[in-house]
Amino acid sequence: MTTKPIAQQSREAIVLMVEDNEDHLFLARESLAQAPHPIQLHHVDSGEKCLAFLRREPPYETAPRPDVILLDIHMPRMDGYQVMEEIQKDEALRSLTVIVLTTSSNLVDVQRMYGLGCKSYLIKPVDFTEFAAAMSSLAGYWFGLVVLPGQPR
Repeated sequence: MTTKPIAQQSREAIVLMVEDNEDHLFLARESLAQAPHPIQLHHVDSGEKCLAFLRREPPYETAPRPDVILLDIHMPRMDGYQVMEEIQKDEALRSLTVIVLTTSSNLVDVQRMYGLGCKSYLIKPVDFTEFAAAMSSLAGYWFGLVVLPGQPR
């Protein structure tokens, strides 16, 4: 069986956004709706809910396996670092594609998240037009060019 980029398949890309800021969620939702590839966006607002979603724990028993996770770093209780640490410890989750999407441009944050296994680190543009362009580029690359691990195609 040949694996193809999602854009060449007959299904939507599945994205899990882990974001506690409603404004950032709104920007992402609107931007991804304009992306060149169809995207099914799921959202959780905490690190704990992210892990429950990924592990299909209540109330996420029927959650799909995401092709890409958009992970914010700075969240209350369980931050993005802790989520990445848990993902790396879990054999079933380790191959997931995690893209950090954050406001932090701190080099320490960048190095730490790459060290924890993120595949990309993006700084959120504050302007909607720039944010939409960034999301379109992200979707074009990850869903149009890259072959991702995960679900059988």
